[in-house]
Amino acid sequence: MLQGLAAAGIVLLCVCAVYVALAARVVKQYERGVVFRLGRVMKDVRRPGFTMIVPFVDRMRKVNLQIVTLPVPAQEGISRDNVTVRVDAVVYFKVVDPVDAIVRVEDYRFAVSQMAQTSLRSIIGKSDLDDLLSNREKLNQGLELMIDSPAVGWGVHVDRVEIKDVSLPETMKRSMARQAEAARDRRARVINADAEFQASKKLAEAAQQMADTPSALQLRLLQTVVAVAAEKNSTLVLPFPVELLRFLEKAQQTPQQTPHQSPQPGVAPPPSAQAAVPPAQAPYAAASPARAPADSGSDGQRAGER
Repeated sequence: MLQGLAAAGIVLLCVCAVYVALAARVVKQYERGVVFRLGRVMKDVRRPGFTMIVPFVDRMRKVNLQIVTLPVPAQEGISRDNVTVRVDAVVYFKVVDPVDAIVRVEDYRFAVSQMAQTSLRSIIGKSDLDDLLSNREKLNQGLELMIDSPAVGWGVHVDRVEIKDVSLPETMKRSMARQAEAARDRRARVINADAEFQASKKLAEAAQQMADTPSALQLRLLQTVVAVAAEKNSTLVLPFPVELLRFLEKAQQTPQQTPHQSPQPGVAPPPSAQAAVPPAQAPYAAASPARAPADSGSDGQRAGER
């Protein structure tokens, strides 16, 4: 009798151990357990820790609640300004409703991946090349909204979307390089012209100051000579002051441009003025005495003949 009871107890213990082994489940901290009982989903989601299910009746699926990093394969498309580009991105998402993630979609990872690829192609077609290269924050927000809208019904929340790289054809890269070089050349020319304008204004002020003080020009010339001589040159060229040339020119023109004073009434002109004969009348004055004897001789001959 006692042996039969002991054997029954041992069998019962073995059955309990097998039951516990089949029914025991451990849910990790970052997981949630969704239980299906005879094919119907149970509303209560198993929390982290040790839990029990009914063997051969319940089936539990664990859902990871960690943020998933999903790389989006590079998608090639044509932008709005007809440029062929190749763009790849990365999506960060997590499951917020384990029941919807298991029941509403077959594979939420694959669904989010396909939705990300489709949305990325759509963003490429709606954007310009400049937006893809410089305005990525706005594109990331638009891409996140396009992926998150259908993913909400799957129990998935898209945390962030980032465009990683934009690949361009070699011809477009060369064109952009030439454009950037031309833009920088234009900026350099504008800056150089502005510097020349400011320098010309300063030089004009300096010239006005030197015009008021002529000795400043000579001092500036001596400073220039000292600066050139400091370089140990074998040949030294000294510029002749322009102001000195102008002074000599004025000194030369001053006697020639003095007007003759008109004689006052009752005063005889100076002898130099009386003896002065204009050059244009000199031939006539020299020829008139020679003609007088010839005319007198001819008149005497004519009188004798008569």
